[in-house]
Amino acid sequence: MELFKDKYTPALIERTGEQLRQFYPKLDTQQFHELVFAEGWEQLEFKARIRRITLALTQVLPDNYEEALHIIEQAAPTMRGVEYLFVPDFIEVNGLDPEDYELSMKYLTLFTPYSSSEFAVRPFIEHYPIQTMKHMMAWAESNKEHIRRLASEGSRPRLPWGAKLQNFITDPTPVLPILHALKQDESLYVRKSVANHLNDISKDHPELVMDLATTWYGQHVHTDWIVRHASRSLLKKGHSKALSLFGYNEQDSIHIEQLQLVQDTISIGEDLHFSFDVVNESGESQMLRIEYEMGYMKANGKQAPKRFKCSDKMYPTGRTKVATKQSFKIITTRKYYAGLHTLTIVVNGKEAATTSFVLEVE
Repeated sequence: MELFKDKYTPALIERTGEQLRQFYPKLDTQQFHELVFAEGWEQLEFKARIRRITLALTQVLPDNYEEALHIIEQAAPTMRGVEYLFVPDFIEVNGLDPEDYELSMKYLTLFTPYSSSEFAVRPFIEHYPIQTMKHMMAWAESNKEHIRRLASEGSRPRLPWGAKLQNFITDPTPVLPILHALKQDESLYVRKSVANHLNDISKDHPELVMDLATTWYGQHVHTDWIVRHASRSLLKKGHSKALSLFGYNEQDSIHIEQLQLVQDTISIGEDLHFSFDVVNESGESQMLRIEYEMGYMKANGKQAPKRFKCSDKMYPTGRTKVATKQSFKIITTRKYYAGLHTLTIVVNGKEAATTSFVLEVE
């Protein structure tokens, strides 16, 4: 599997230099290449490689900030995708001075359709909170979906890969007008950002998000989708208000029986196959959110739980067989340790049945 940092190949850097040189013939592509791949490059991770490229561009482009931006602007339509995050990063590195502020705001919106400005805008929120939130509120009214998304994504308090916005973690109310403005957005791209933003907030202010969700739910099909997606962390945690909002009622008449493993010892690289019966004795169909929680053994000998979604649907009366599996293939985001692991079935936020198995590490 290719890592994001591996996207920065010599070919991509050479192509970037040539694209920019079309609009700035003085650009020294050899110097650009040498600056990027100077000592220490191999040890740099994704974000650090972005910054290295940005600093190299800063050296080979004109010292005049506006002139450099104009050159990049002309080449920007050919530099699309996550690998070109150094384009908006150029603004973050070079455009934070007060006299450059308005120019930086302009170019953040110009570049975001090609390679999102969601990371680059965050230092501006930190340095110029009132001014920048006014800009972002205006962006939320844009007729371009990438700019509307930037208003939400750029102000997320816990944006993955981005610096945390501690002020919004403490008090998210300044961003709520942006989310209100986008809650019925026609673009799924924007709605996903709003939902992810609310999910971020729910980690620190669950009741605020649930109050908002309760108010919004049932207003519009787009808003309902946002509310549902935004509540996923609360649903995973078994938050009672979240479960109730979506009709996942606590049911004494629902039972999990016959939880069985195909084998109780597996090795890394294999799948854990398991099955169980959902027994509905209520006399009517019930909406059930069924999850399973893996208790992964850690290096310290304790278990760390990780919850996965199994099914989310109406279950009829009587007995329903469910069979699924969990992969133990090696992935970059999880390290496996040998020992006793647990498997727990969770129904509407409540643990319903548990068993255990052994993972062998060769």
